[in-house]
Amino acid sequence: MRPLILTALAAALLALPAAAQEARPRTWANPVDVDYKYNFEQTHQGISYRTGADPVIVLHRDRYFLFQTLADGYWTSENLVDWTYVQPDKWPFNGHVAPAAVSDGERLYLMQSAFEPRPLLVSEHPETGHWDWHTRQLPPVPGAVSRGEEGSYGDAGLPADRLPPGPWDPGLFIDDDGKWYLYWGSSNVYPLYGSQIDPAPPVRFIGTPVRLRGLEPELHGWERFGEDHSGGLPDGTAIKPFIEGAWMTKHGGRYYLQYGAPGTEYNAYANGVWVGDDPLGPFEYAPYNPISYKPGGFVEGAGHGSTFQDRHGNWWNTGTPWIGHNWRFERRIAMFPGGFTPDGQMHFSSRFGDYPQRMPTGPVSDPDSLFTGWFPLSYKAAAVASSTDGEFVAARAVDENPRTFWVAGANRAGETLTLDLGGVRRVHAVQVNYADHQSGIYAERPDIRTRFRILWSADGADWRVFADLSASERDRPNAYIEGEQPVDARFIRYEHGEVAAAHLAIADLRVFGTSDAPSPATPAFEVRRGADEREATVSIAPVAGALGYNVRWGTAPDRLFLTHQIYDDELADIDERLQVRALNTGVDYWFAVEAFSPGGVSPLSEVMAVPAAD
Repeated sequence: MRPLILTALAAALLALPAAAQEARPRTWANPVDVDYKYNFEQTHQGISYRTGADPVIVLHRDRYFLFQTLADGYWTSENLVDWTYVQPDKWPFNGHVAPAAVSDGERLYLMQSAFEPRPLLVSEHPETGHWDWHTRQLPPVPGAVSRGEEGSYGDAGLPADRLPPGPWDPGLFIDDDGKWYLYWGSSNVYPLYGSQIDPAPPVRFIGTPVRLRGLEPELHGWERFGEDHSGGLPDGTAIKPFIEGAWMTKHGGRYYLQYGAPGTEYNAYANGVWVGDDPLGPFEYAPYNPISYKPGGFVEGAGHGSTFQDRHGNWWNTGTPWIGHNWRFERRIAMFPGGFTPDGQMHFSSRFGDYPQRMPTGPVSDPDSLFTGWFPLSYKAAAVASSTDGEFVAARAVDENPRTFWVAGANRAGETLTLDLGGVRRVHAVQVNYADHQSGIYAERPDIRTRFRILWSADGADWRVFADLSASERDRPNAYIEGEQPVDARFIRYEHGEVAAAHLAIADLRVFGTSDAPSPATPAFEVRRGADEREATVSIAPVAGALGYNVRWGTAPDRLFLTHQIYDDELADIDERLQVRALNTGVDYWFAVEAFSPGGVSPLSEVMAVPAAD
């Protein structure tokens, strides 16, 4: 459906029984399949791209609401799979950036990032798009300087009794006793801040804001900025890491203050937590950090998001994967399942985190059980296009890299991209990931939609329809389609209908399924911790038939919650040695490796202890 400007009538339609609506997919895949909006900020530089970042998902009145940066609206869903865009009647001219949202059970509150006082919105039924003013203007942050004044202090930073402008990147939290708290901060100089607030209009701060904690990259490897925690920009320029994305979760009587680090631009973006017994601390660093981390694969990055429970009580963490082709802040939205161990360790799983997952319909004890077992049959498959624009060849659409793409010779109906999977495979789902190559769009238009068909064939001669979106009125930059039934296919073909952009460009045509080949053998491996305790080198002996490997580690043999996925050919390019640079000093770790292929996943290797230095 075309993104809707919801009215009361539209809201009533949303309440219809499921049978009256479009059939709901049984599975889903990251990036989350929403109609990401074109950004306006680089209009005058001629840079056009769709983006989504800093996601907040809230369950309110048994419906999910997704807020993010610069969408001029938000999305609602009944099942975390089918999302409908809502254009509200009140929204700031400059768009919400890294918003805060919280529900008290009856009303949902929405707050934008700001450097000076801005409104706090409230709605009982946000699916209608109608919002009221909870207060037209929030109070100024006590002790905060103006944006201009902040710069006058230079590299020394602000005095201890002054705060930077804000609240930027806010997070709202309502405790069990009904008290409200506000958290905020986004900087590579200043820490996060928190304060109790009185929510009664016009809202006021209670007491002096508390300086919470900041980053310690000299102790925590994952907090270092840059690709693979290199510590700087690609040209070698050193840069201090950023802390942002405050979010509070209460579990088991303890308070988990989540933060994003070390910066959104690269694959290393992740979420960590500090834990305390009071909503304003003091907080202790969790030695098992990061809690959500995804440095490898098609979806890279898991930082700056929210933690929420679905209606079944399952825990989820949202994050911001990085694309960064057109602009360094070109991003998408991801969700990862997880939970808490009996002794309170918070964790989320990115193992196979950009492959199809089952959406739970009840409580789930093991988040990894949601993985369907469907693998990318399309990786490095032979690809043939009906036409090509220069260097943007078809092979770029099968490399599991969102920053490379195929561009057709013309954006016209009937253009095709055909993959040869190398043999008959069981195909379950297809994901079409479009790229914005000189798209020329900087604002919403009625004609922004994606139309296409997916065809399949066992022999390359007899073609049948796998999915038909040729009449779609919705834009789907990362369209995920599960077939009504799996098919035994050797060839998969994308047949173009329409995109609003100037060019037809596809970053990856991902085909998910299985083969009859046996699962690969368990790989042998070695791991050595470096002289710098923040790093370890994992050497993997390749095994026949492996598509790739998961290096898994954690702070106990049965808590291998962190994963770095790497494909077999990528591993060969680095001499079978993967550098893991996300460890904490003074913490003992355990490592293991598994291999995977369309035939399945190998048994896990032995779990190897990697102690900290004495």
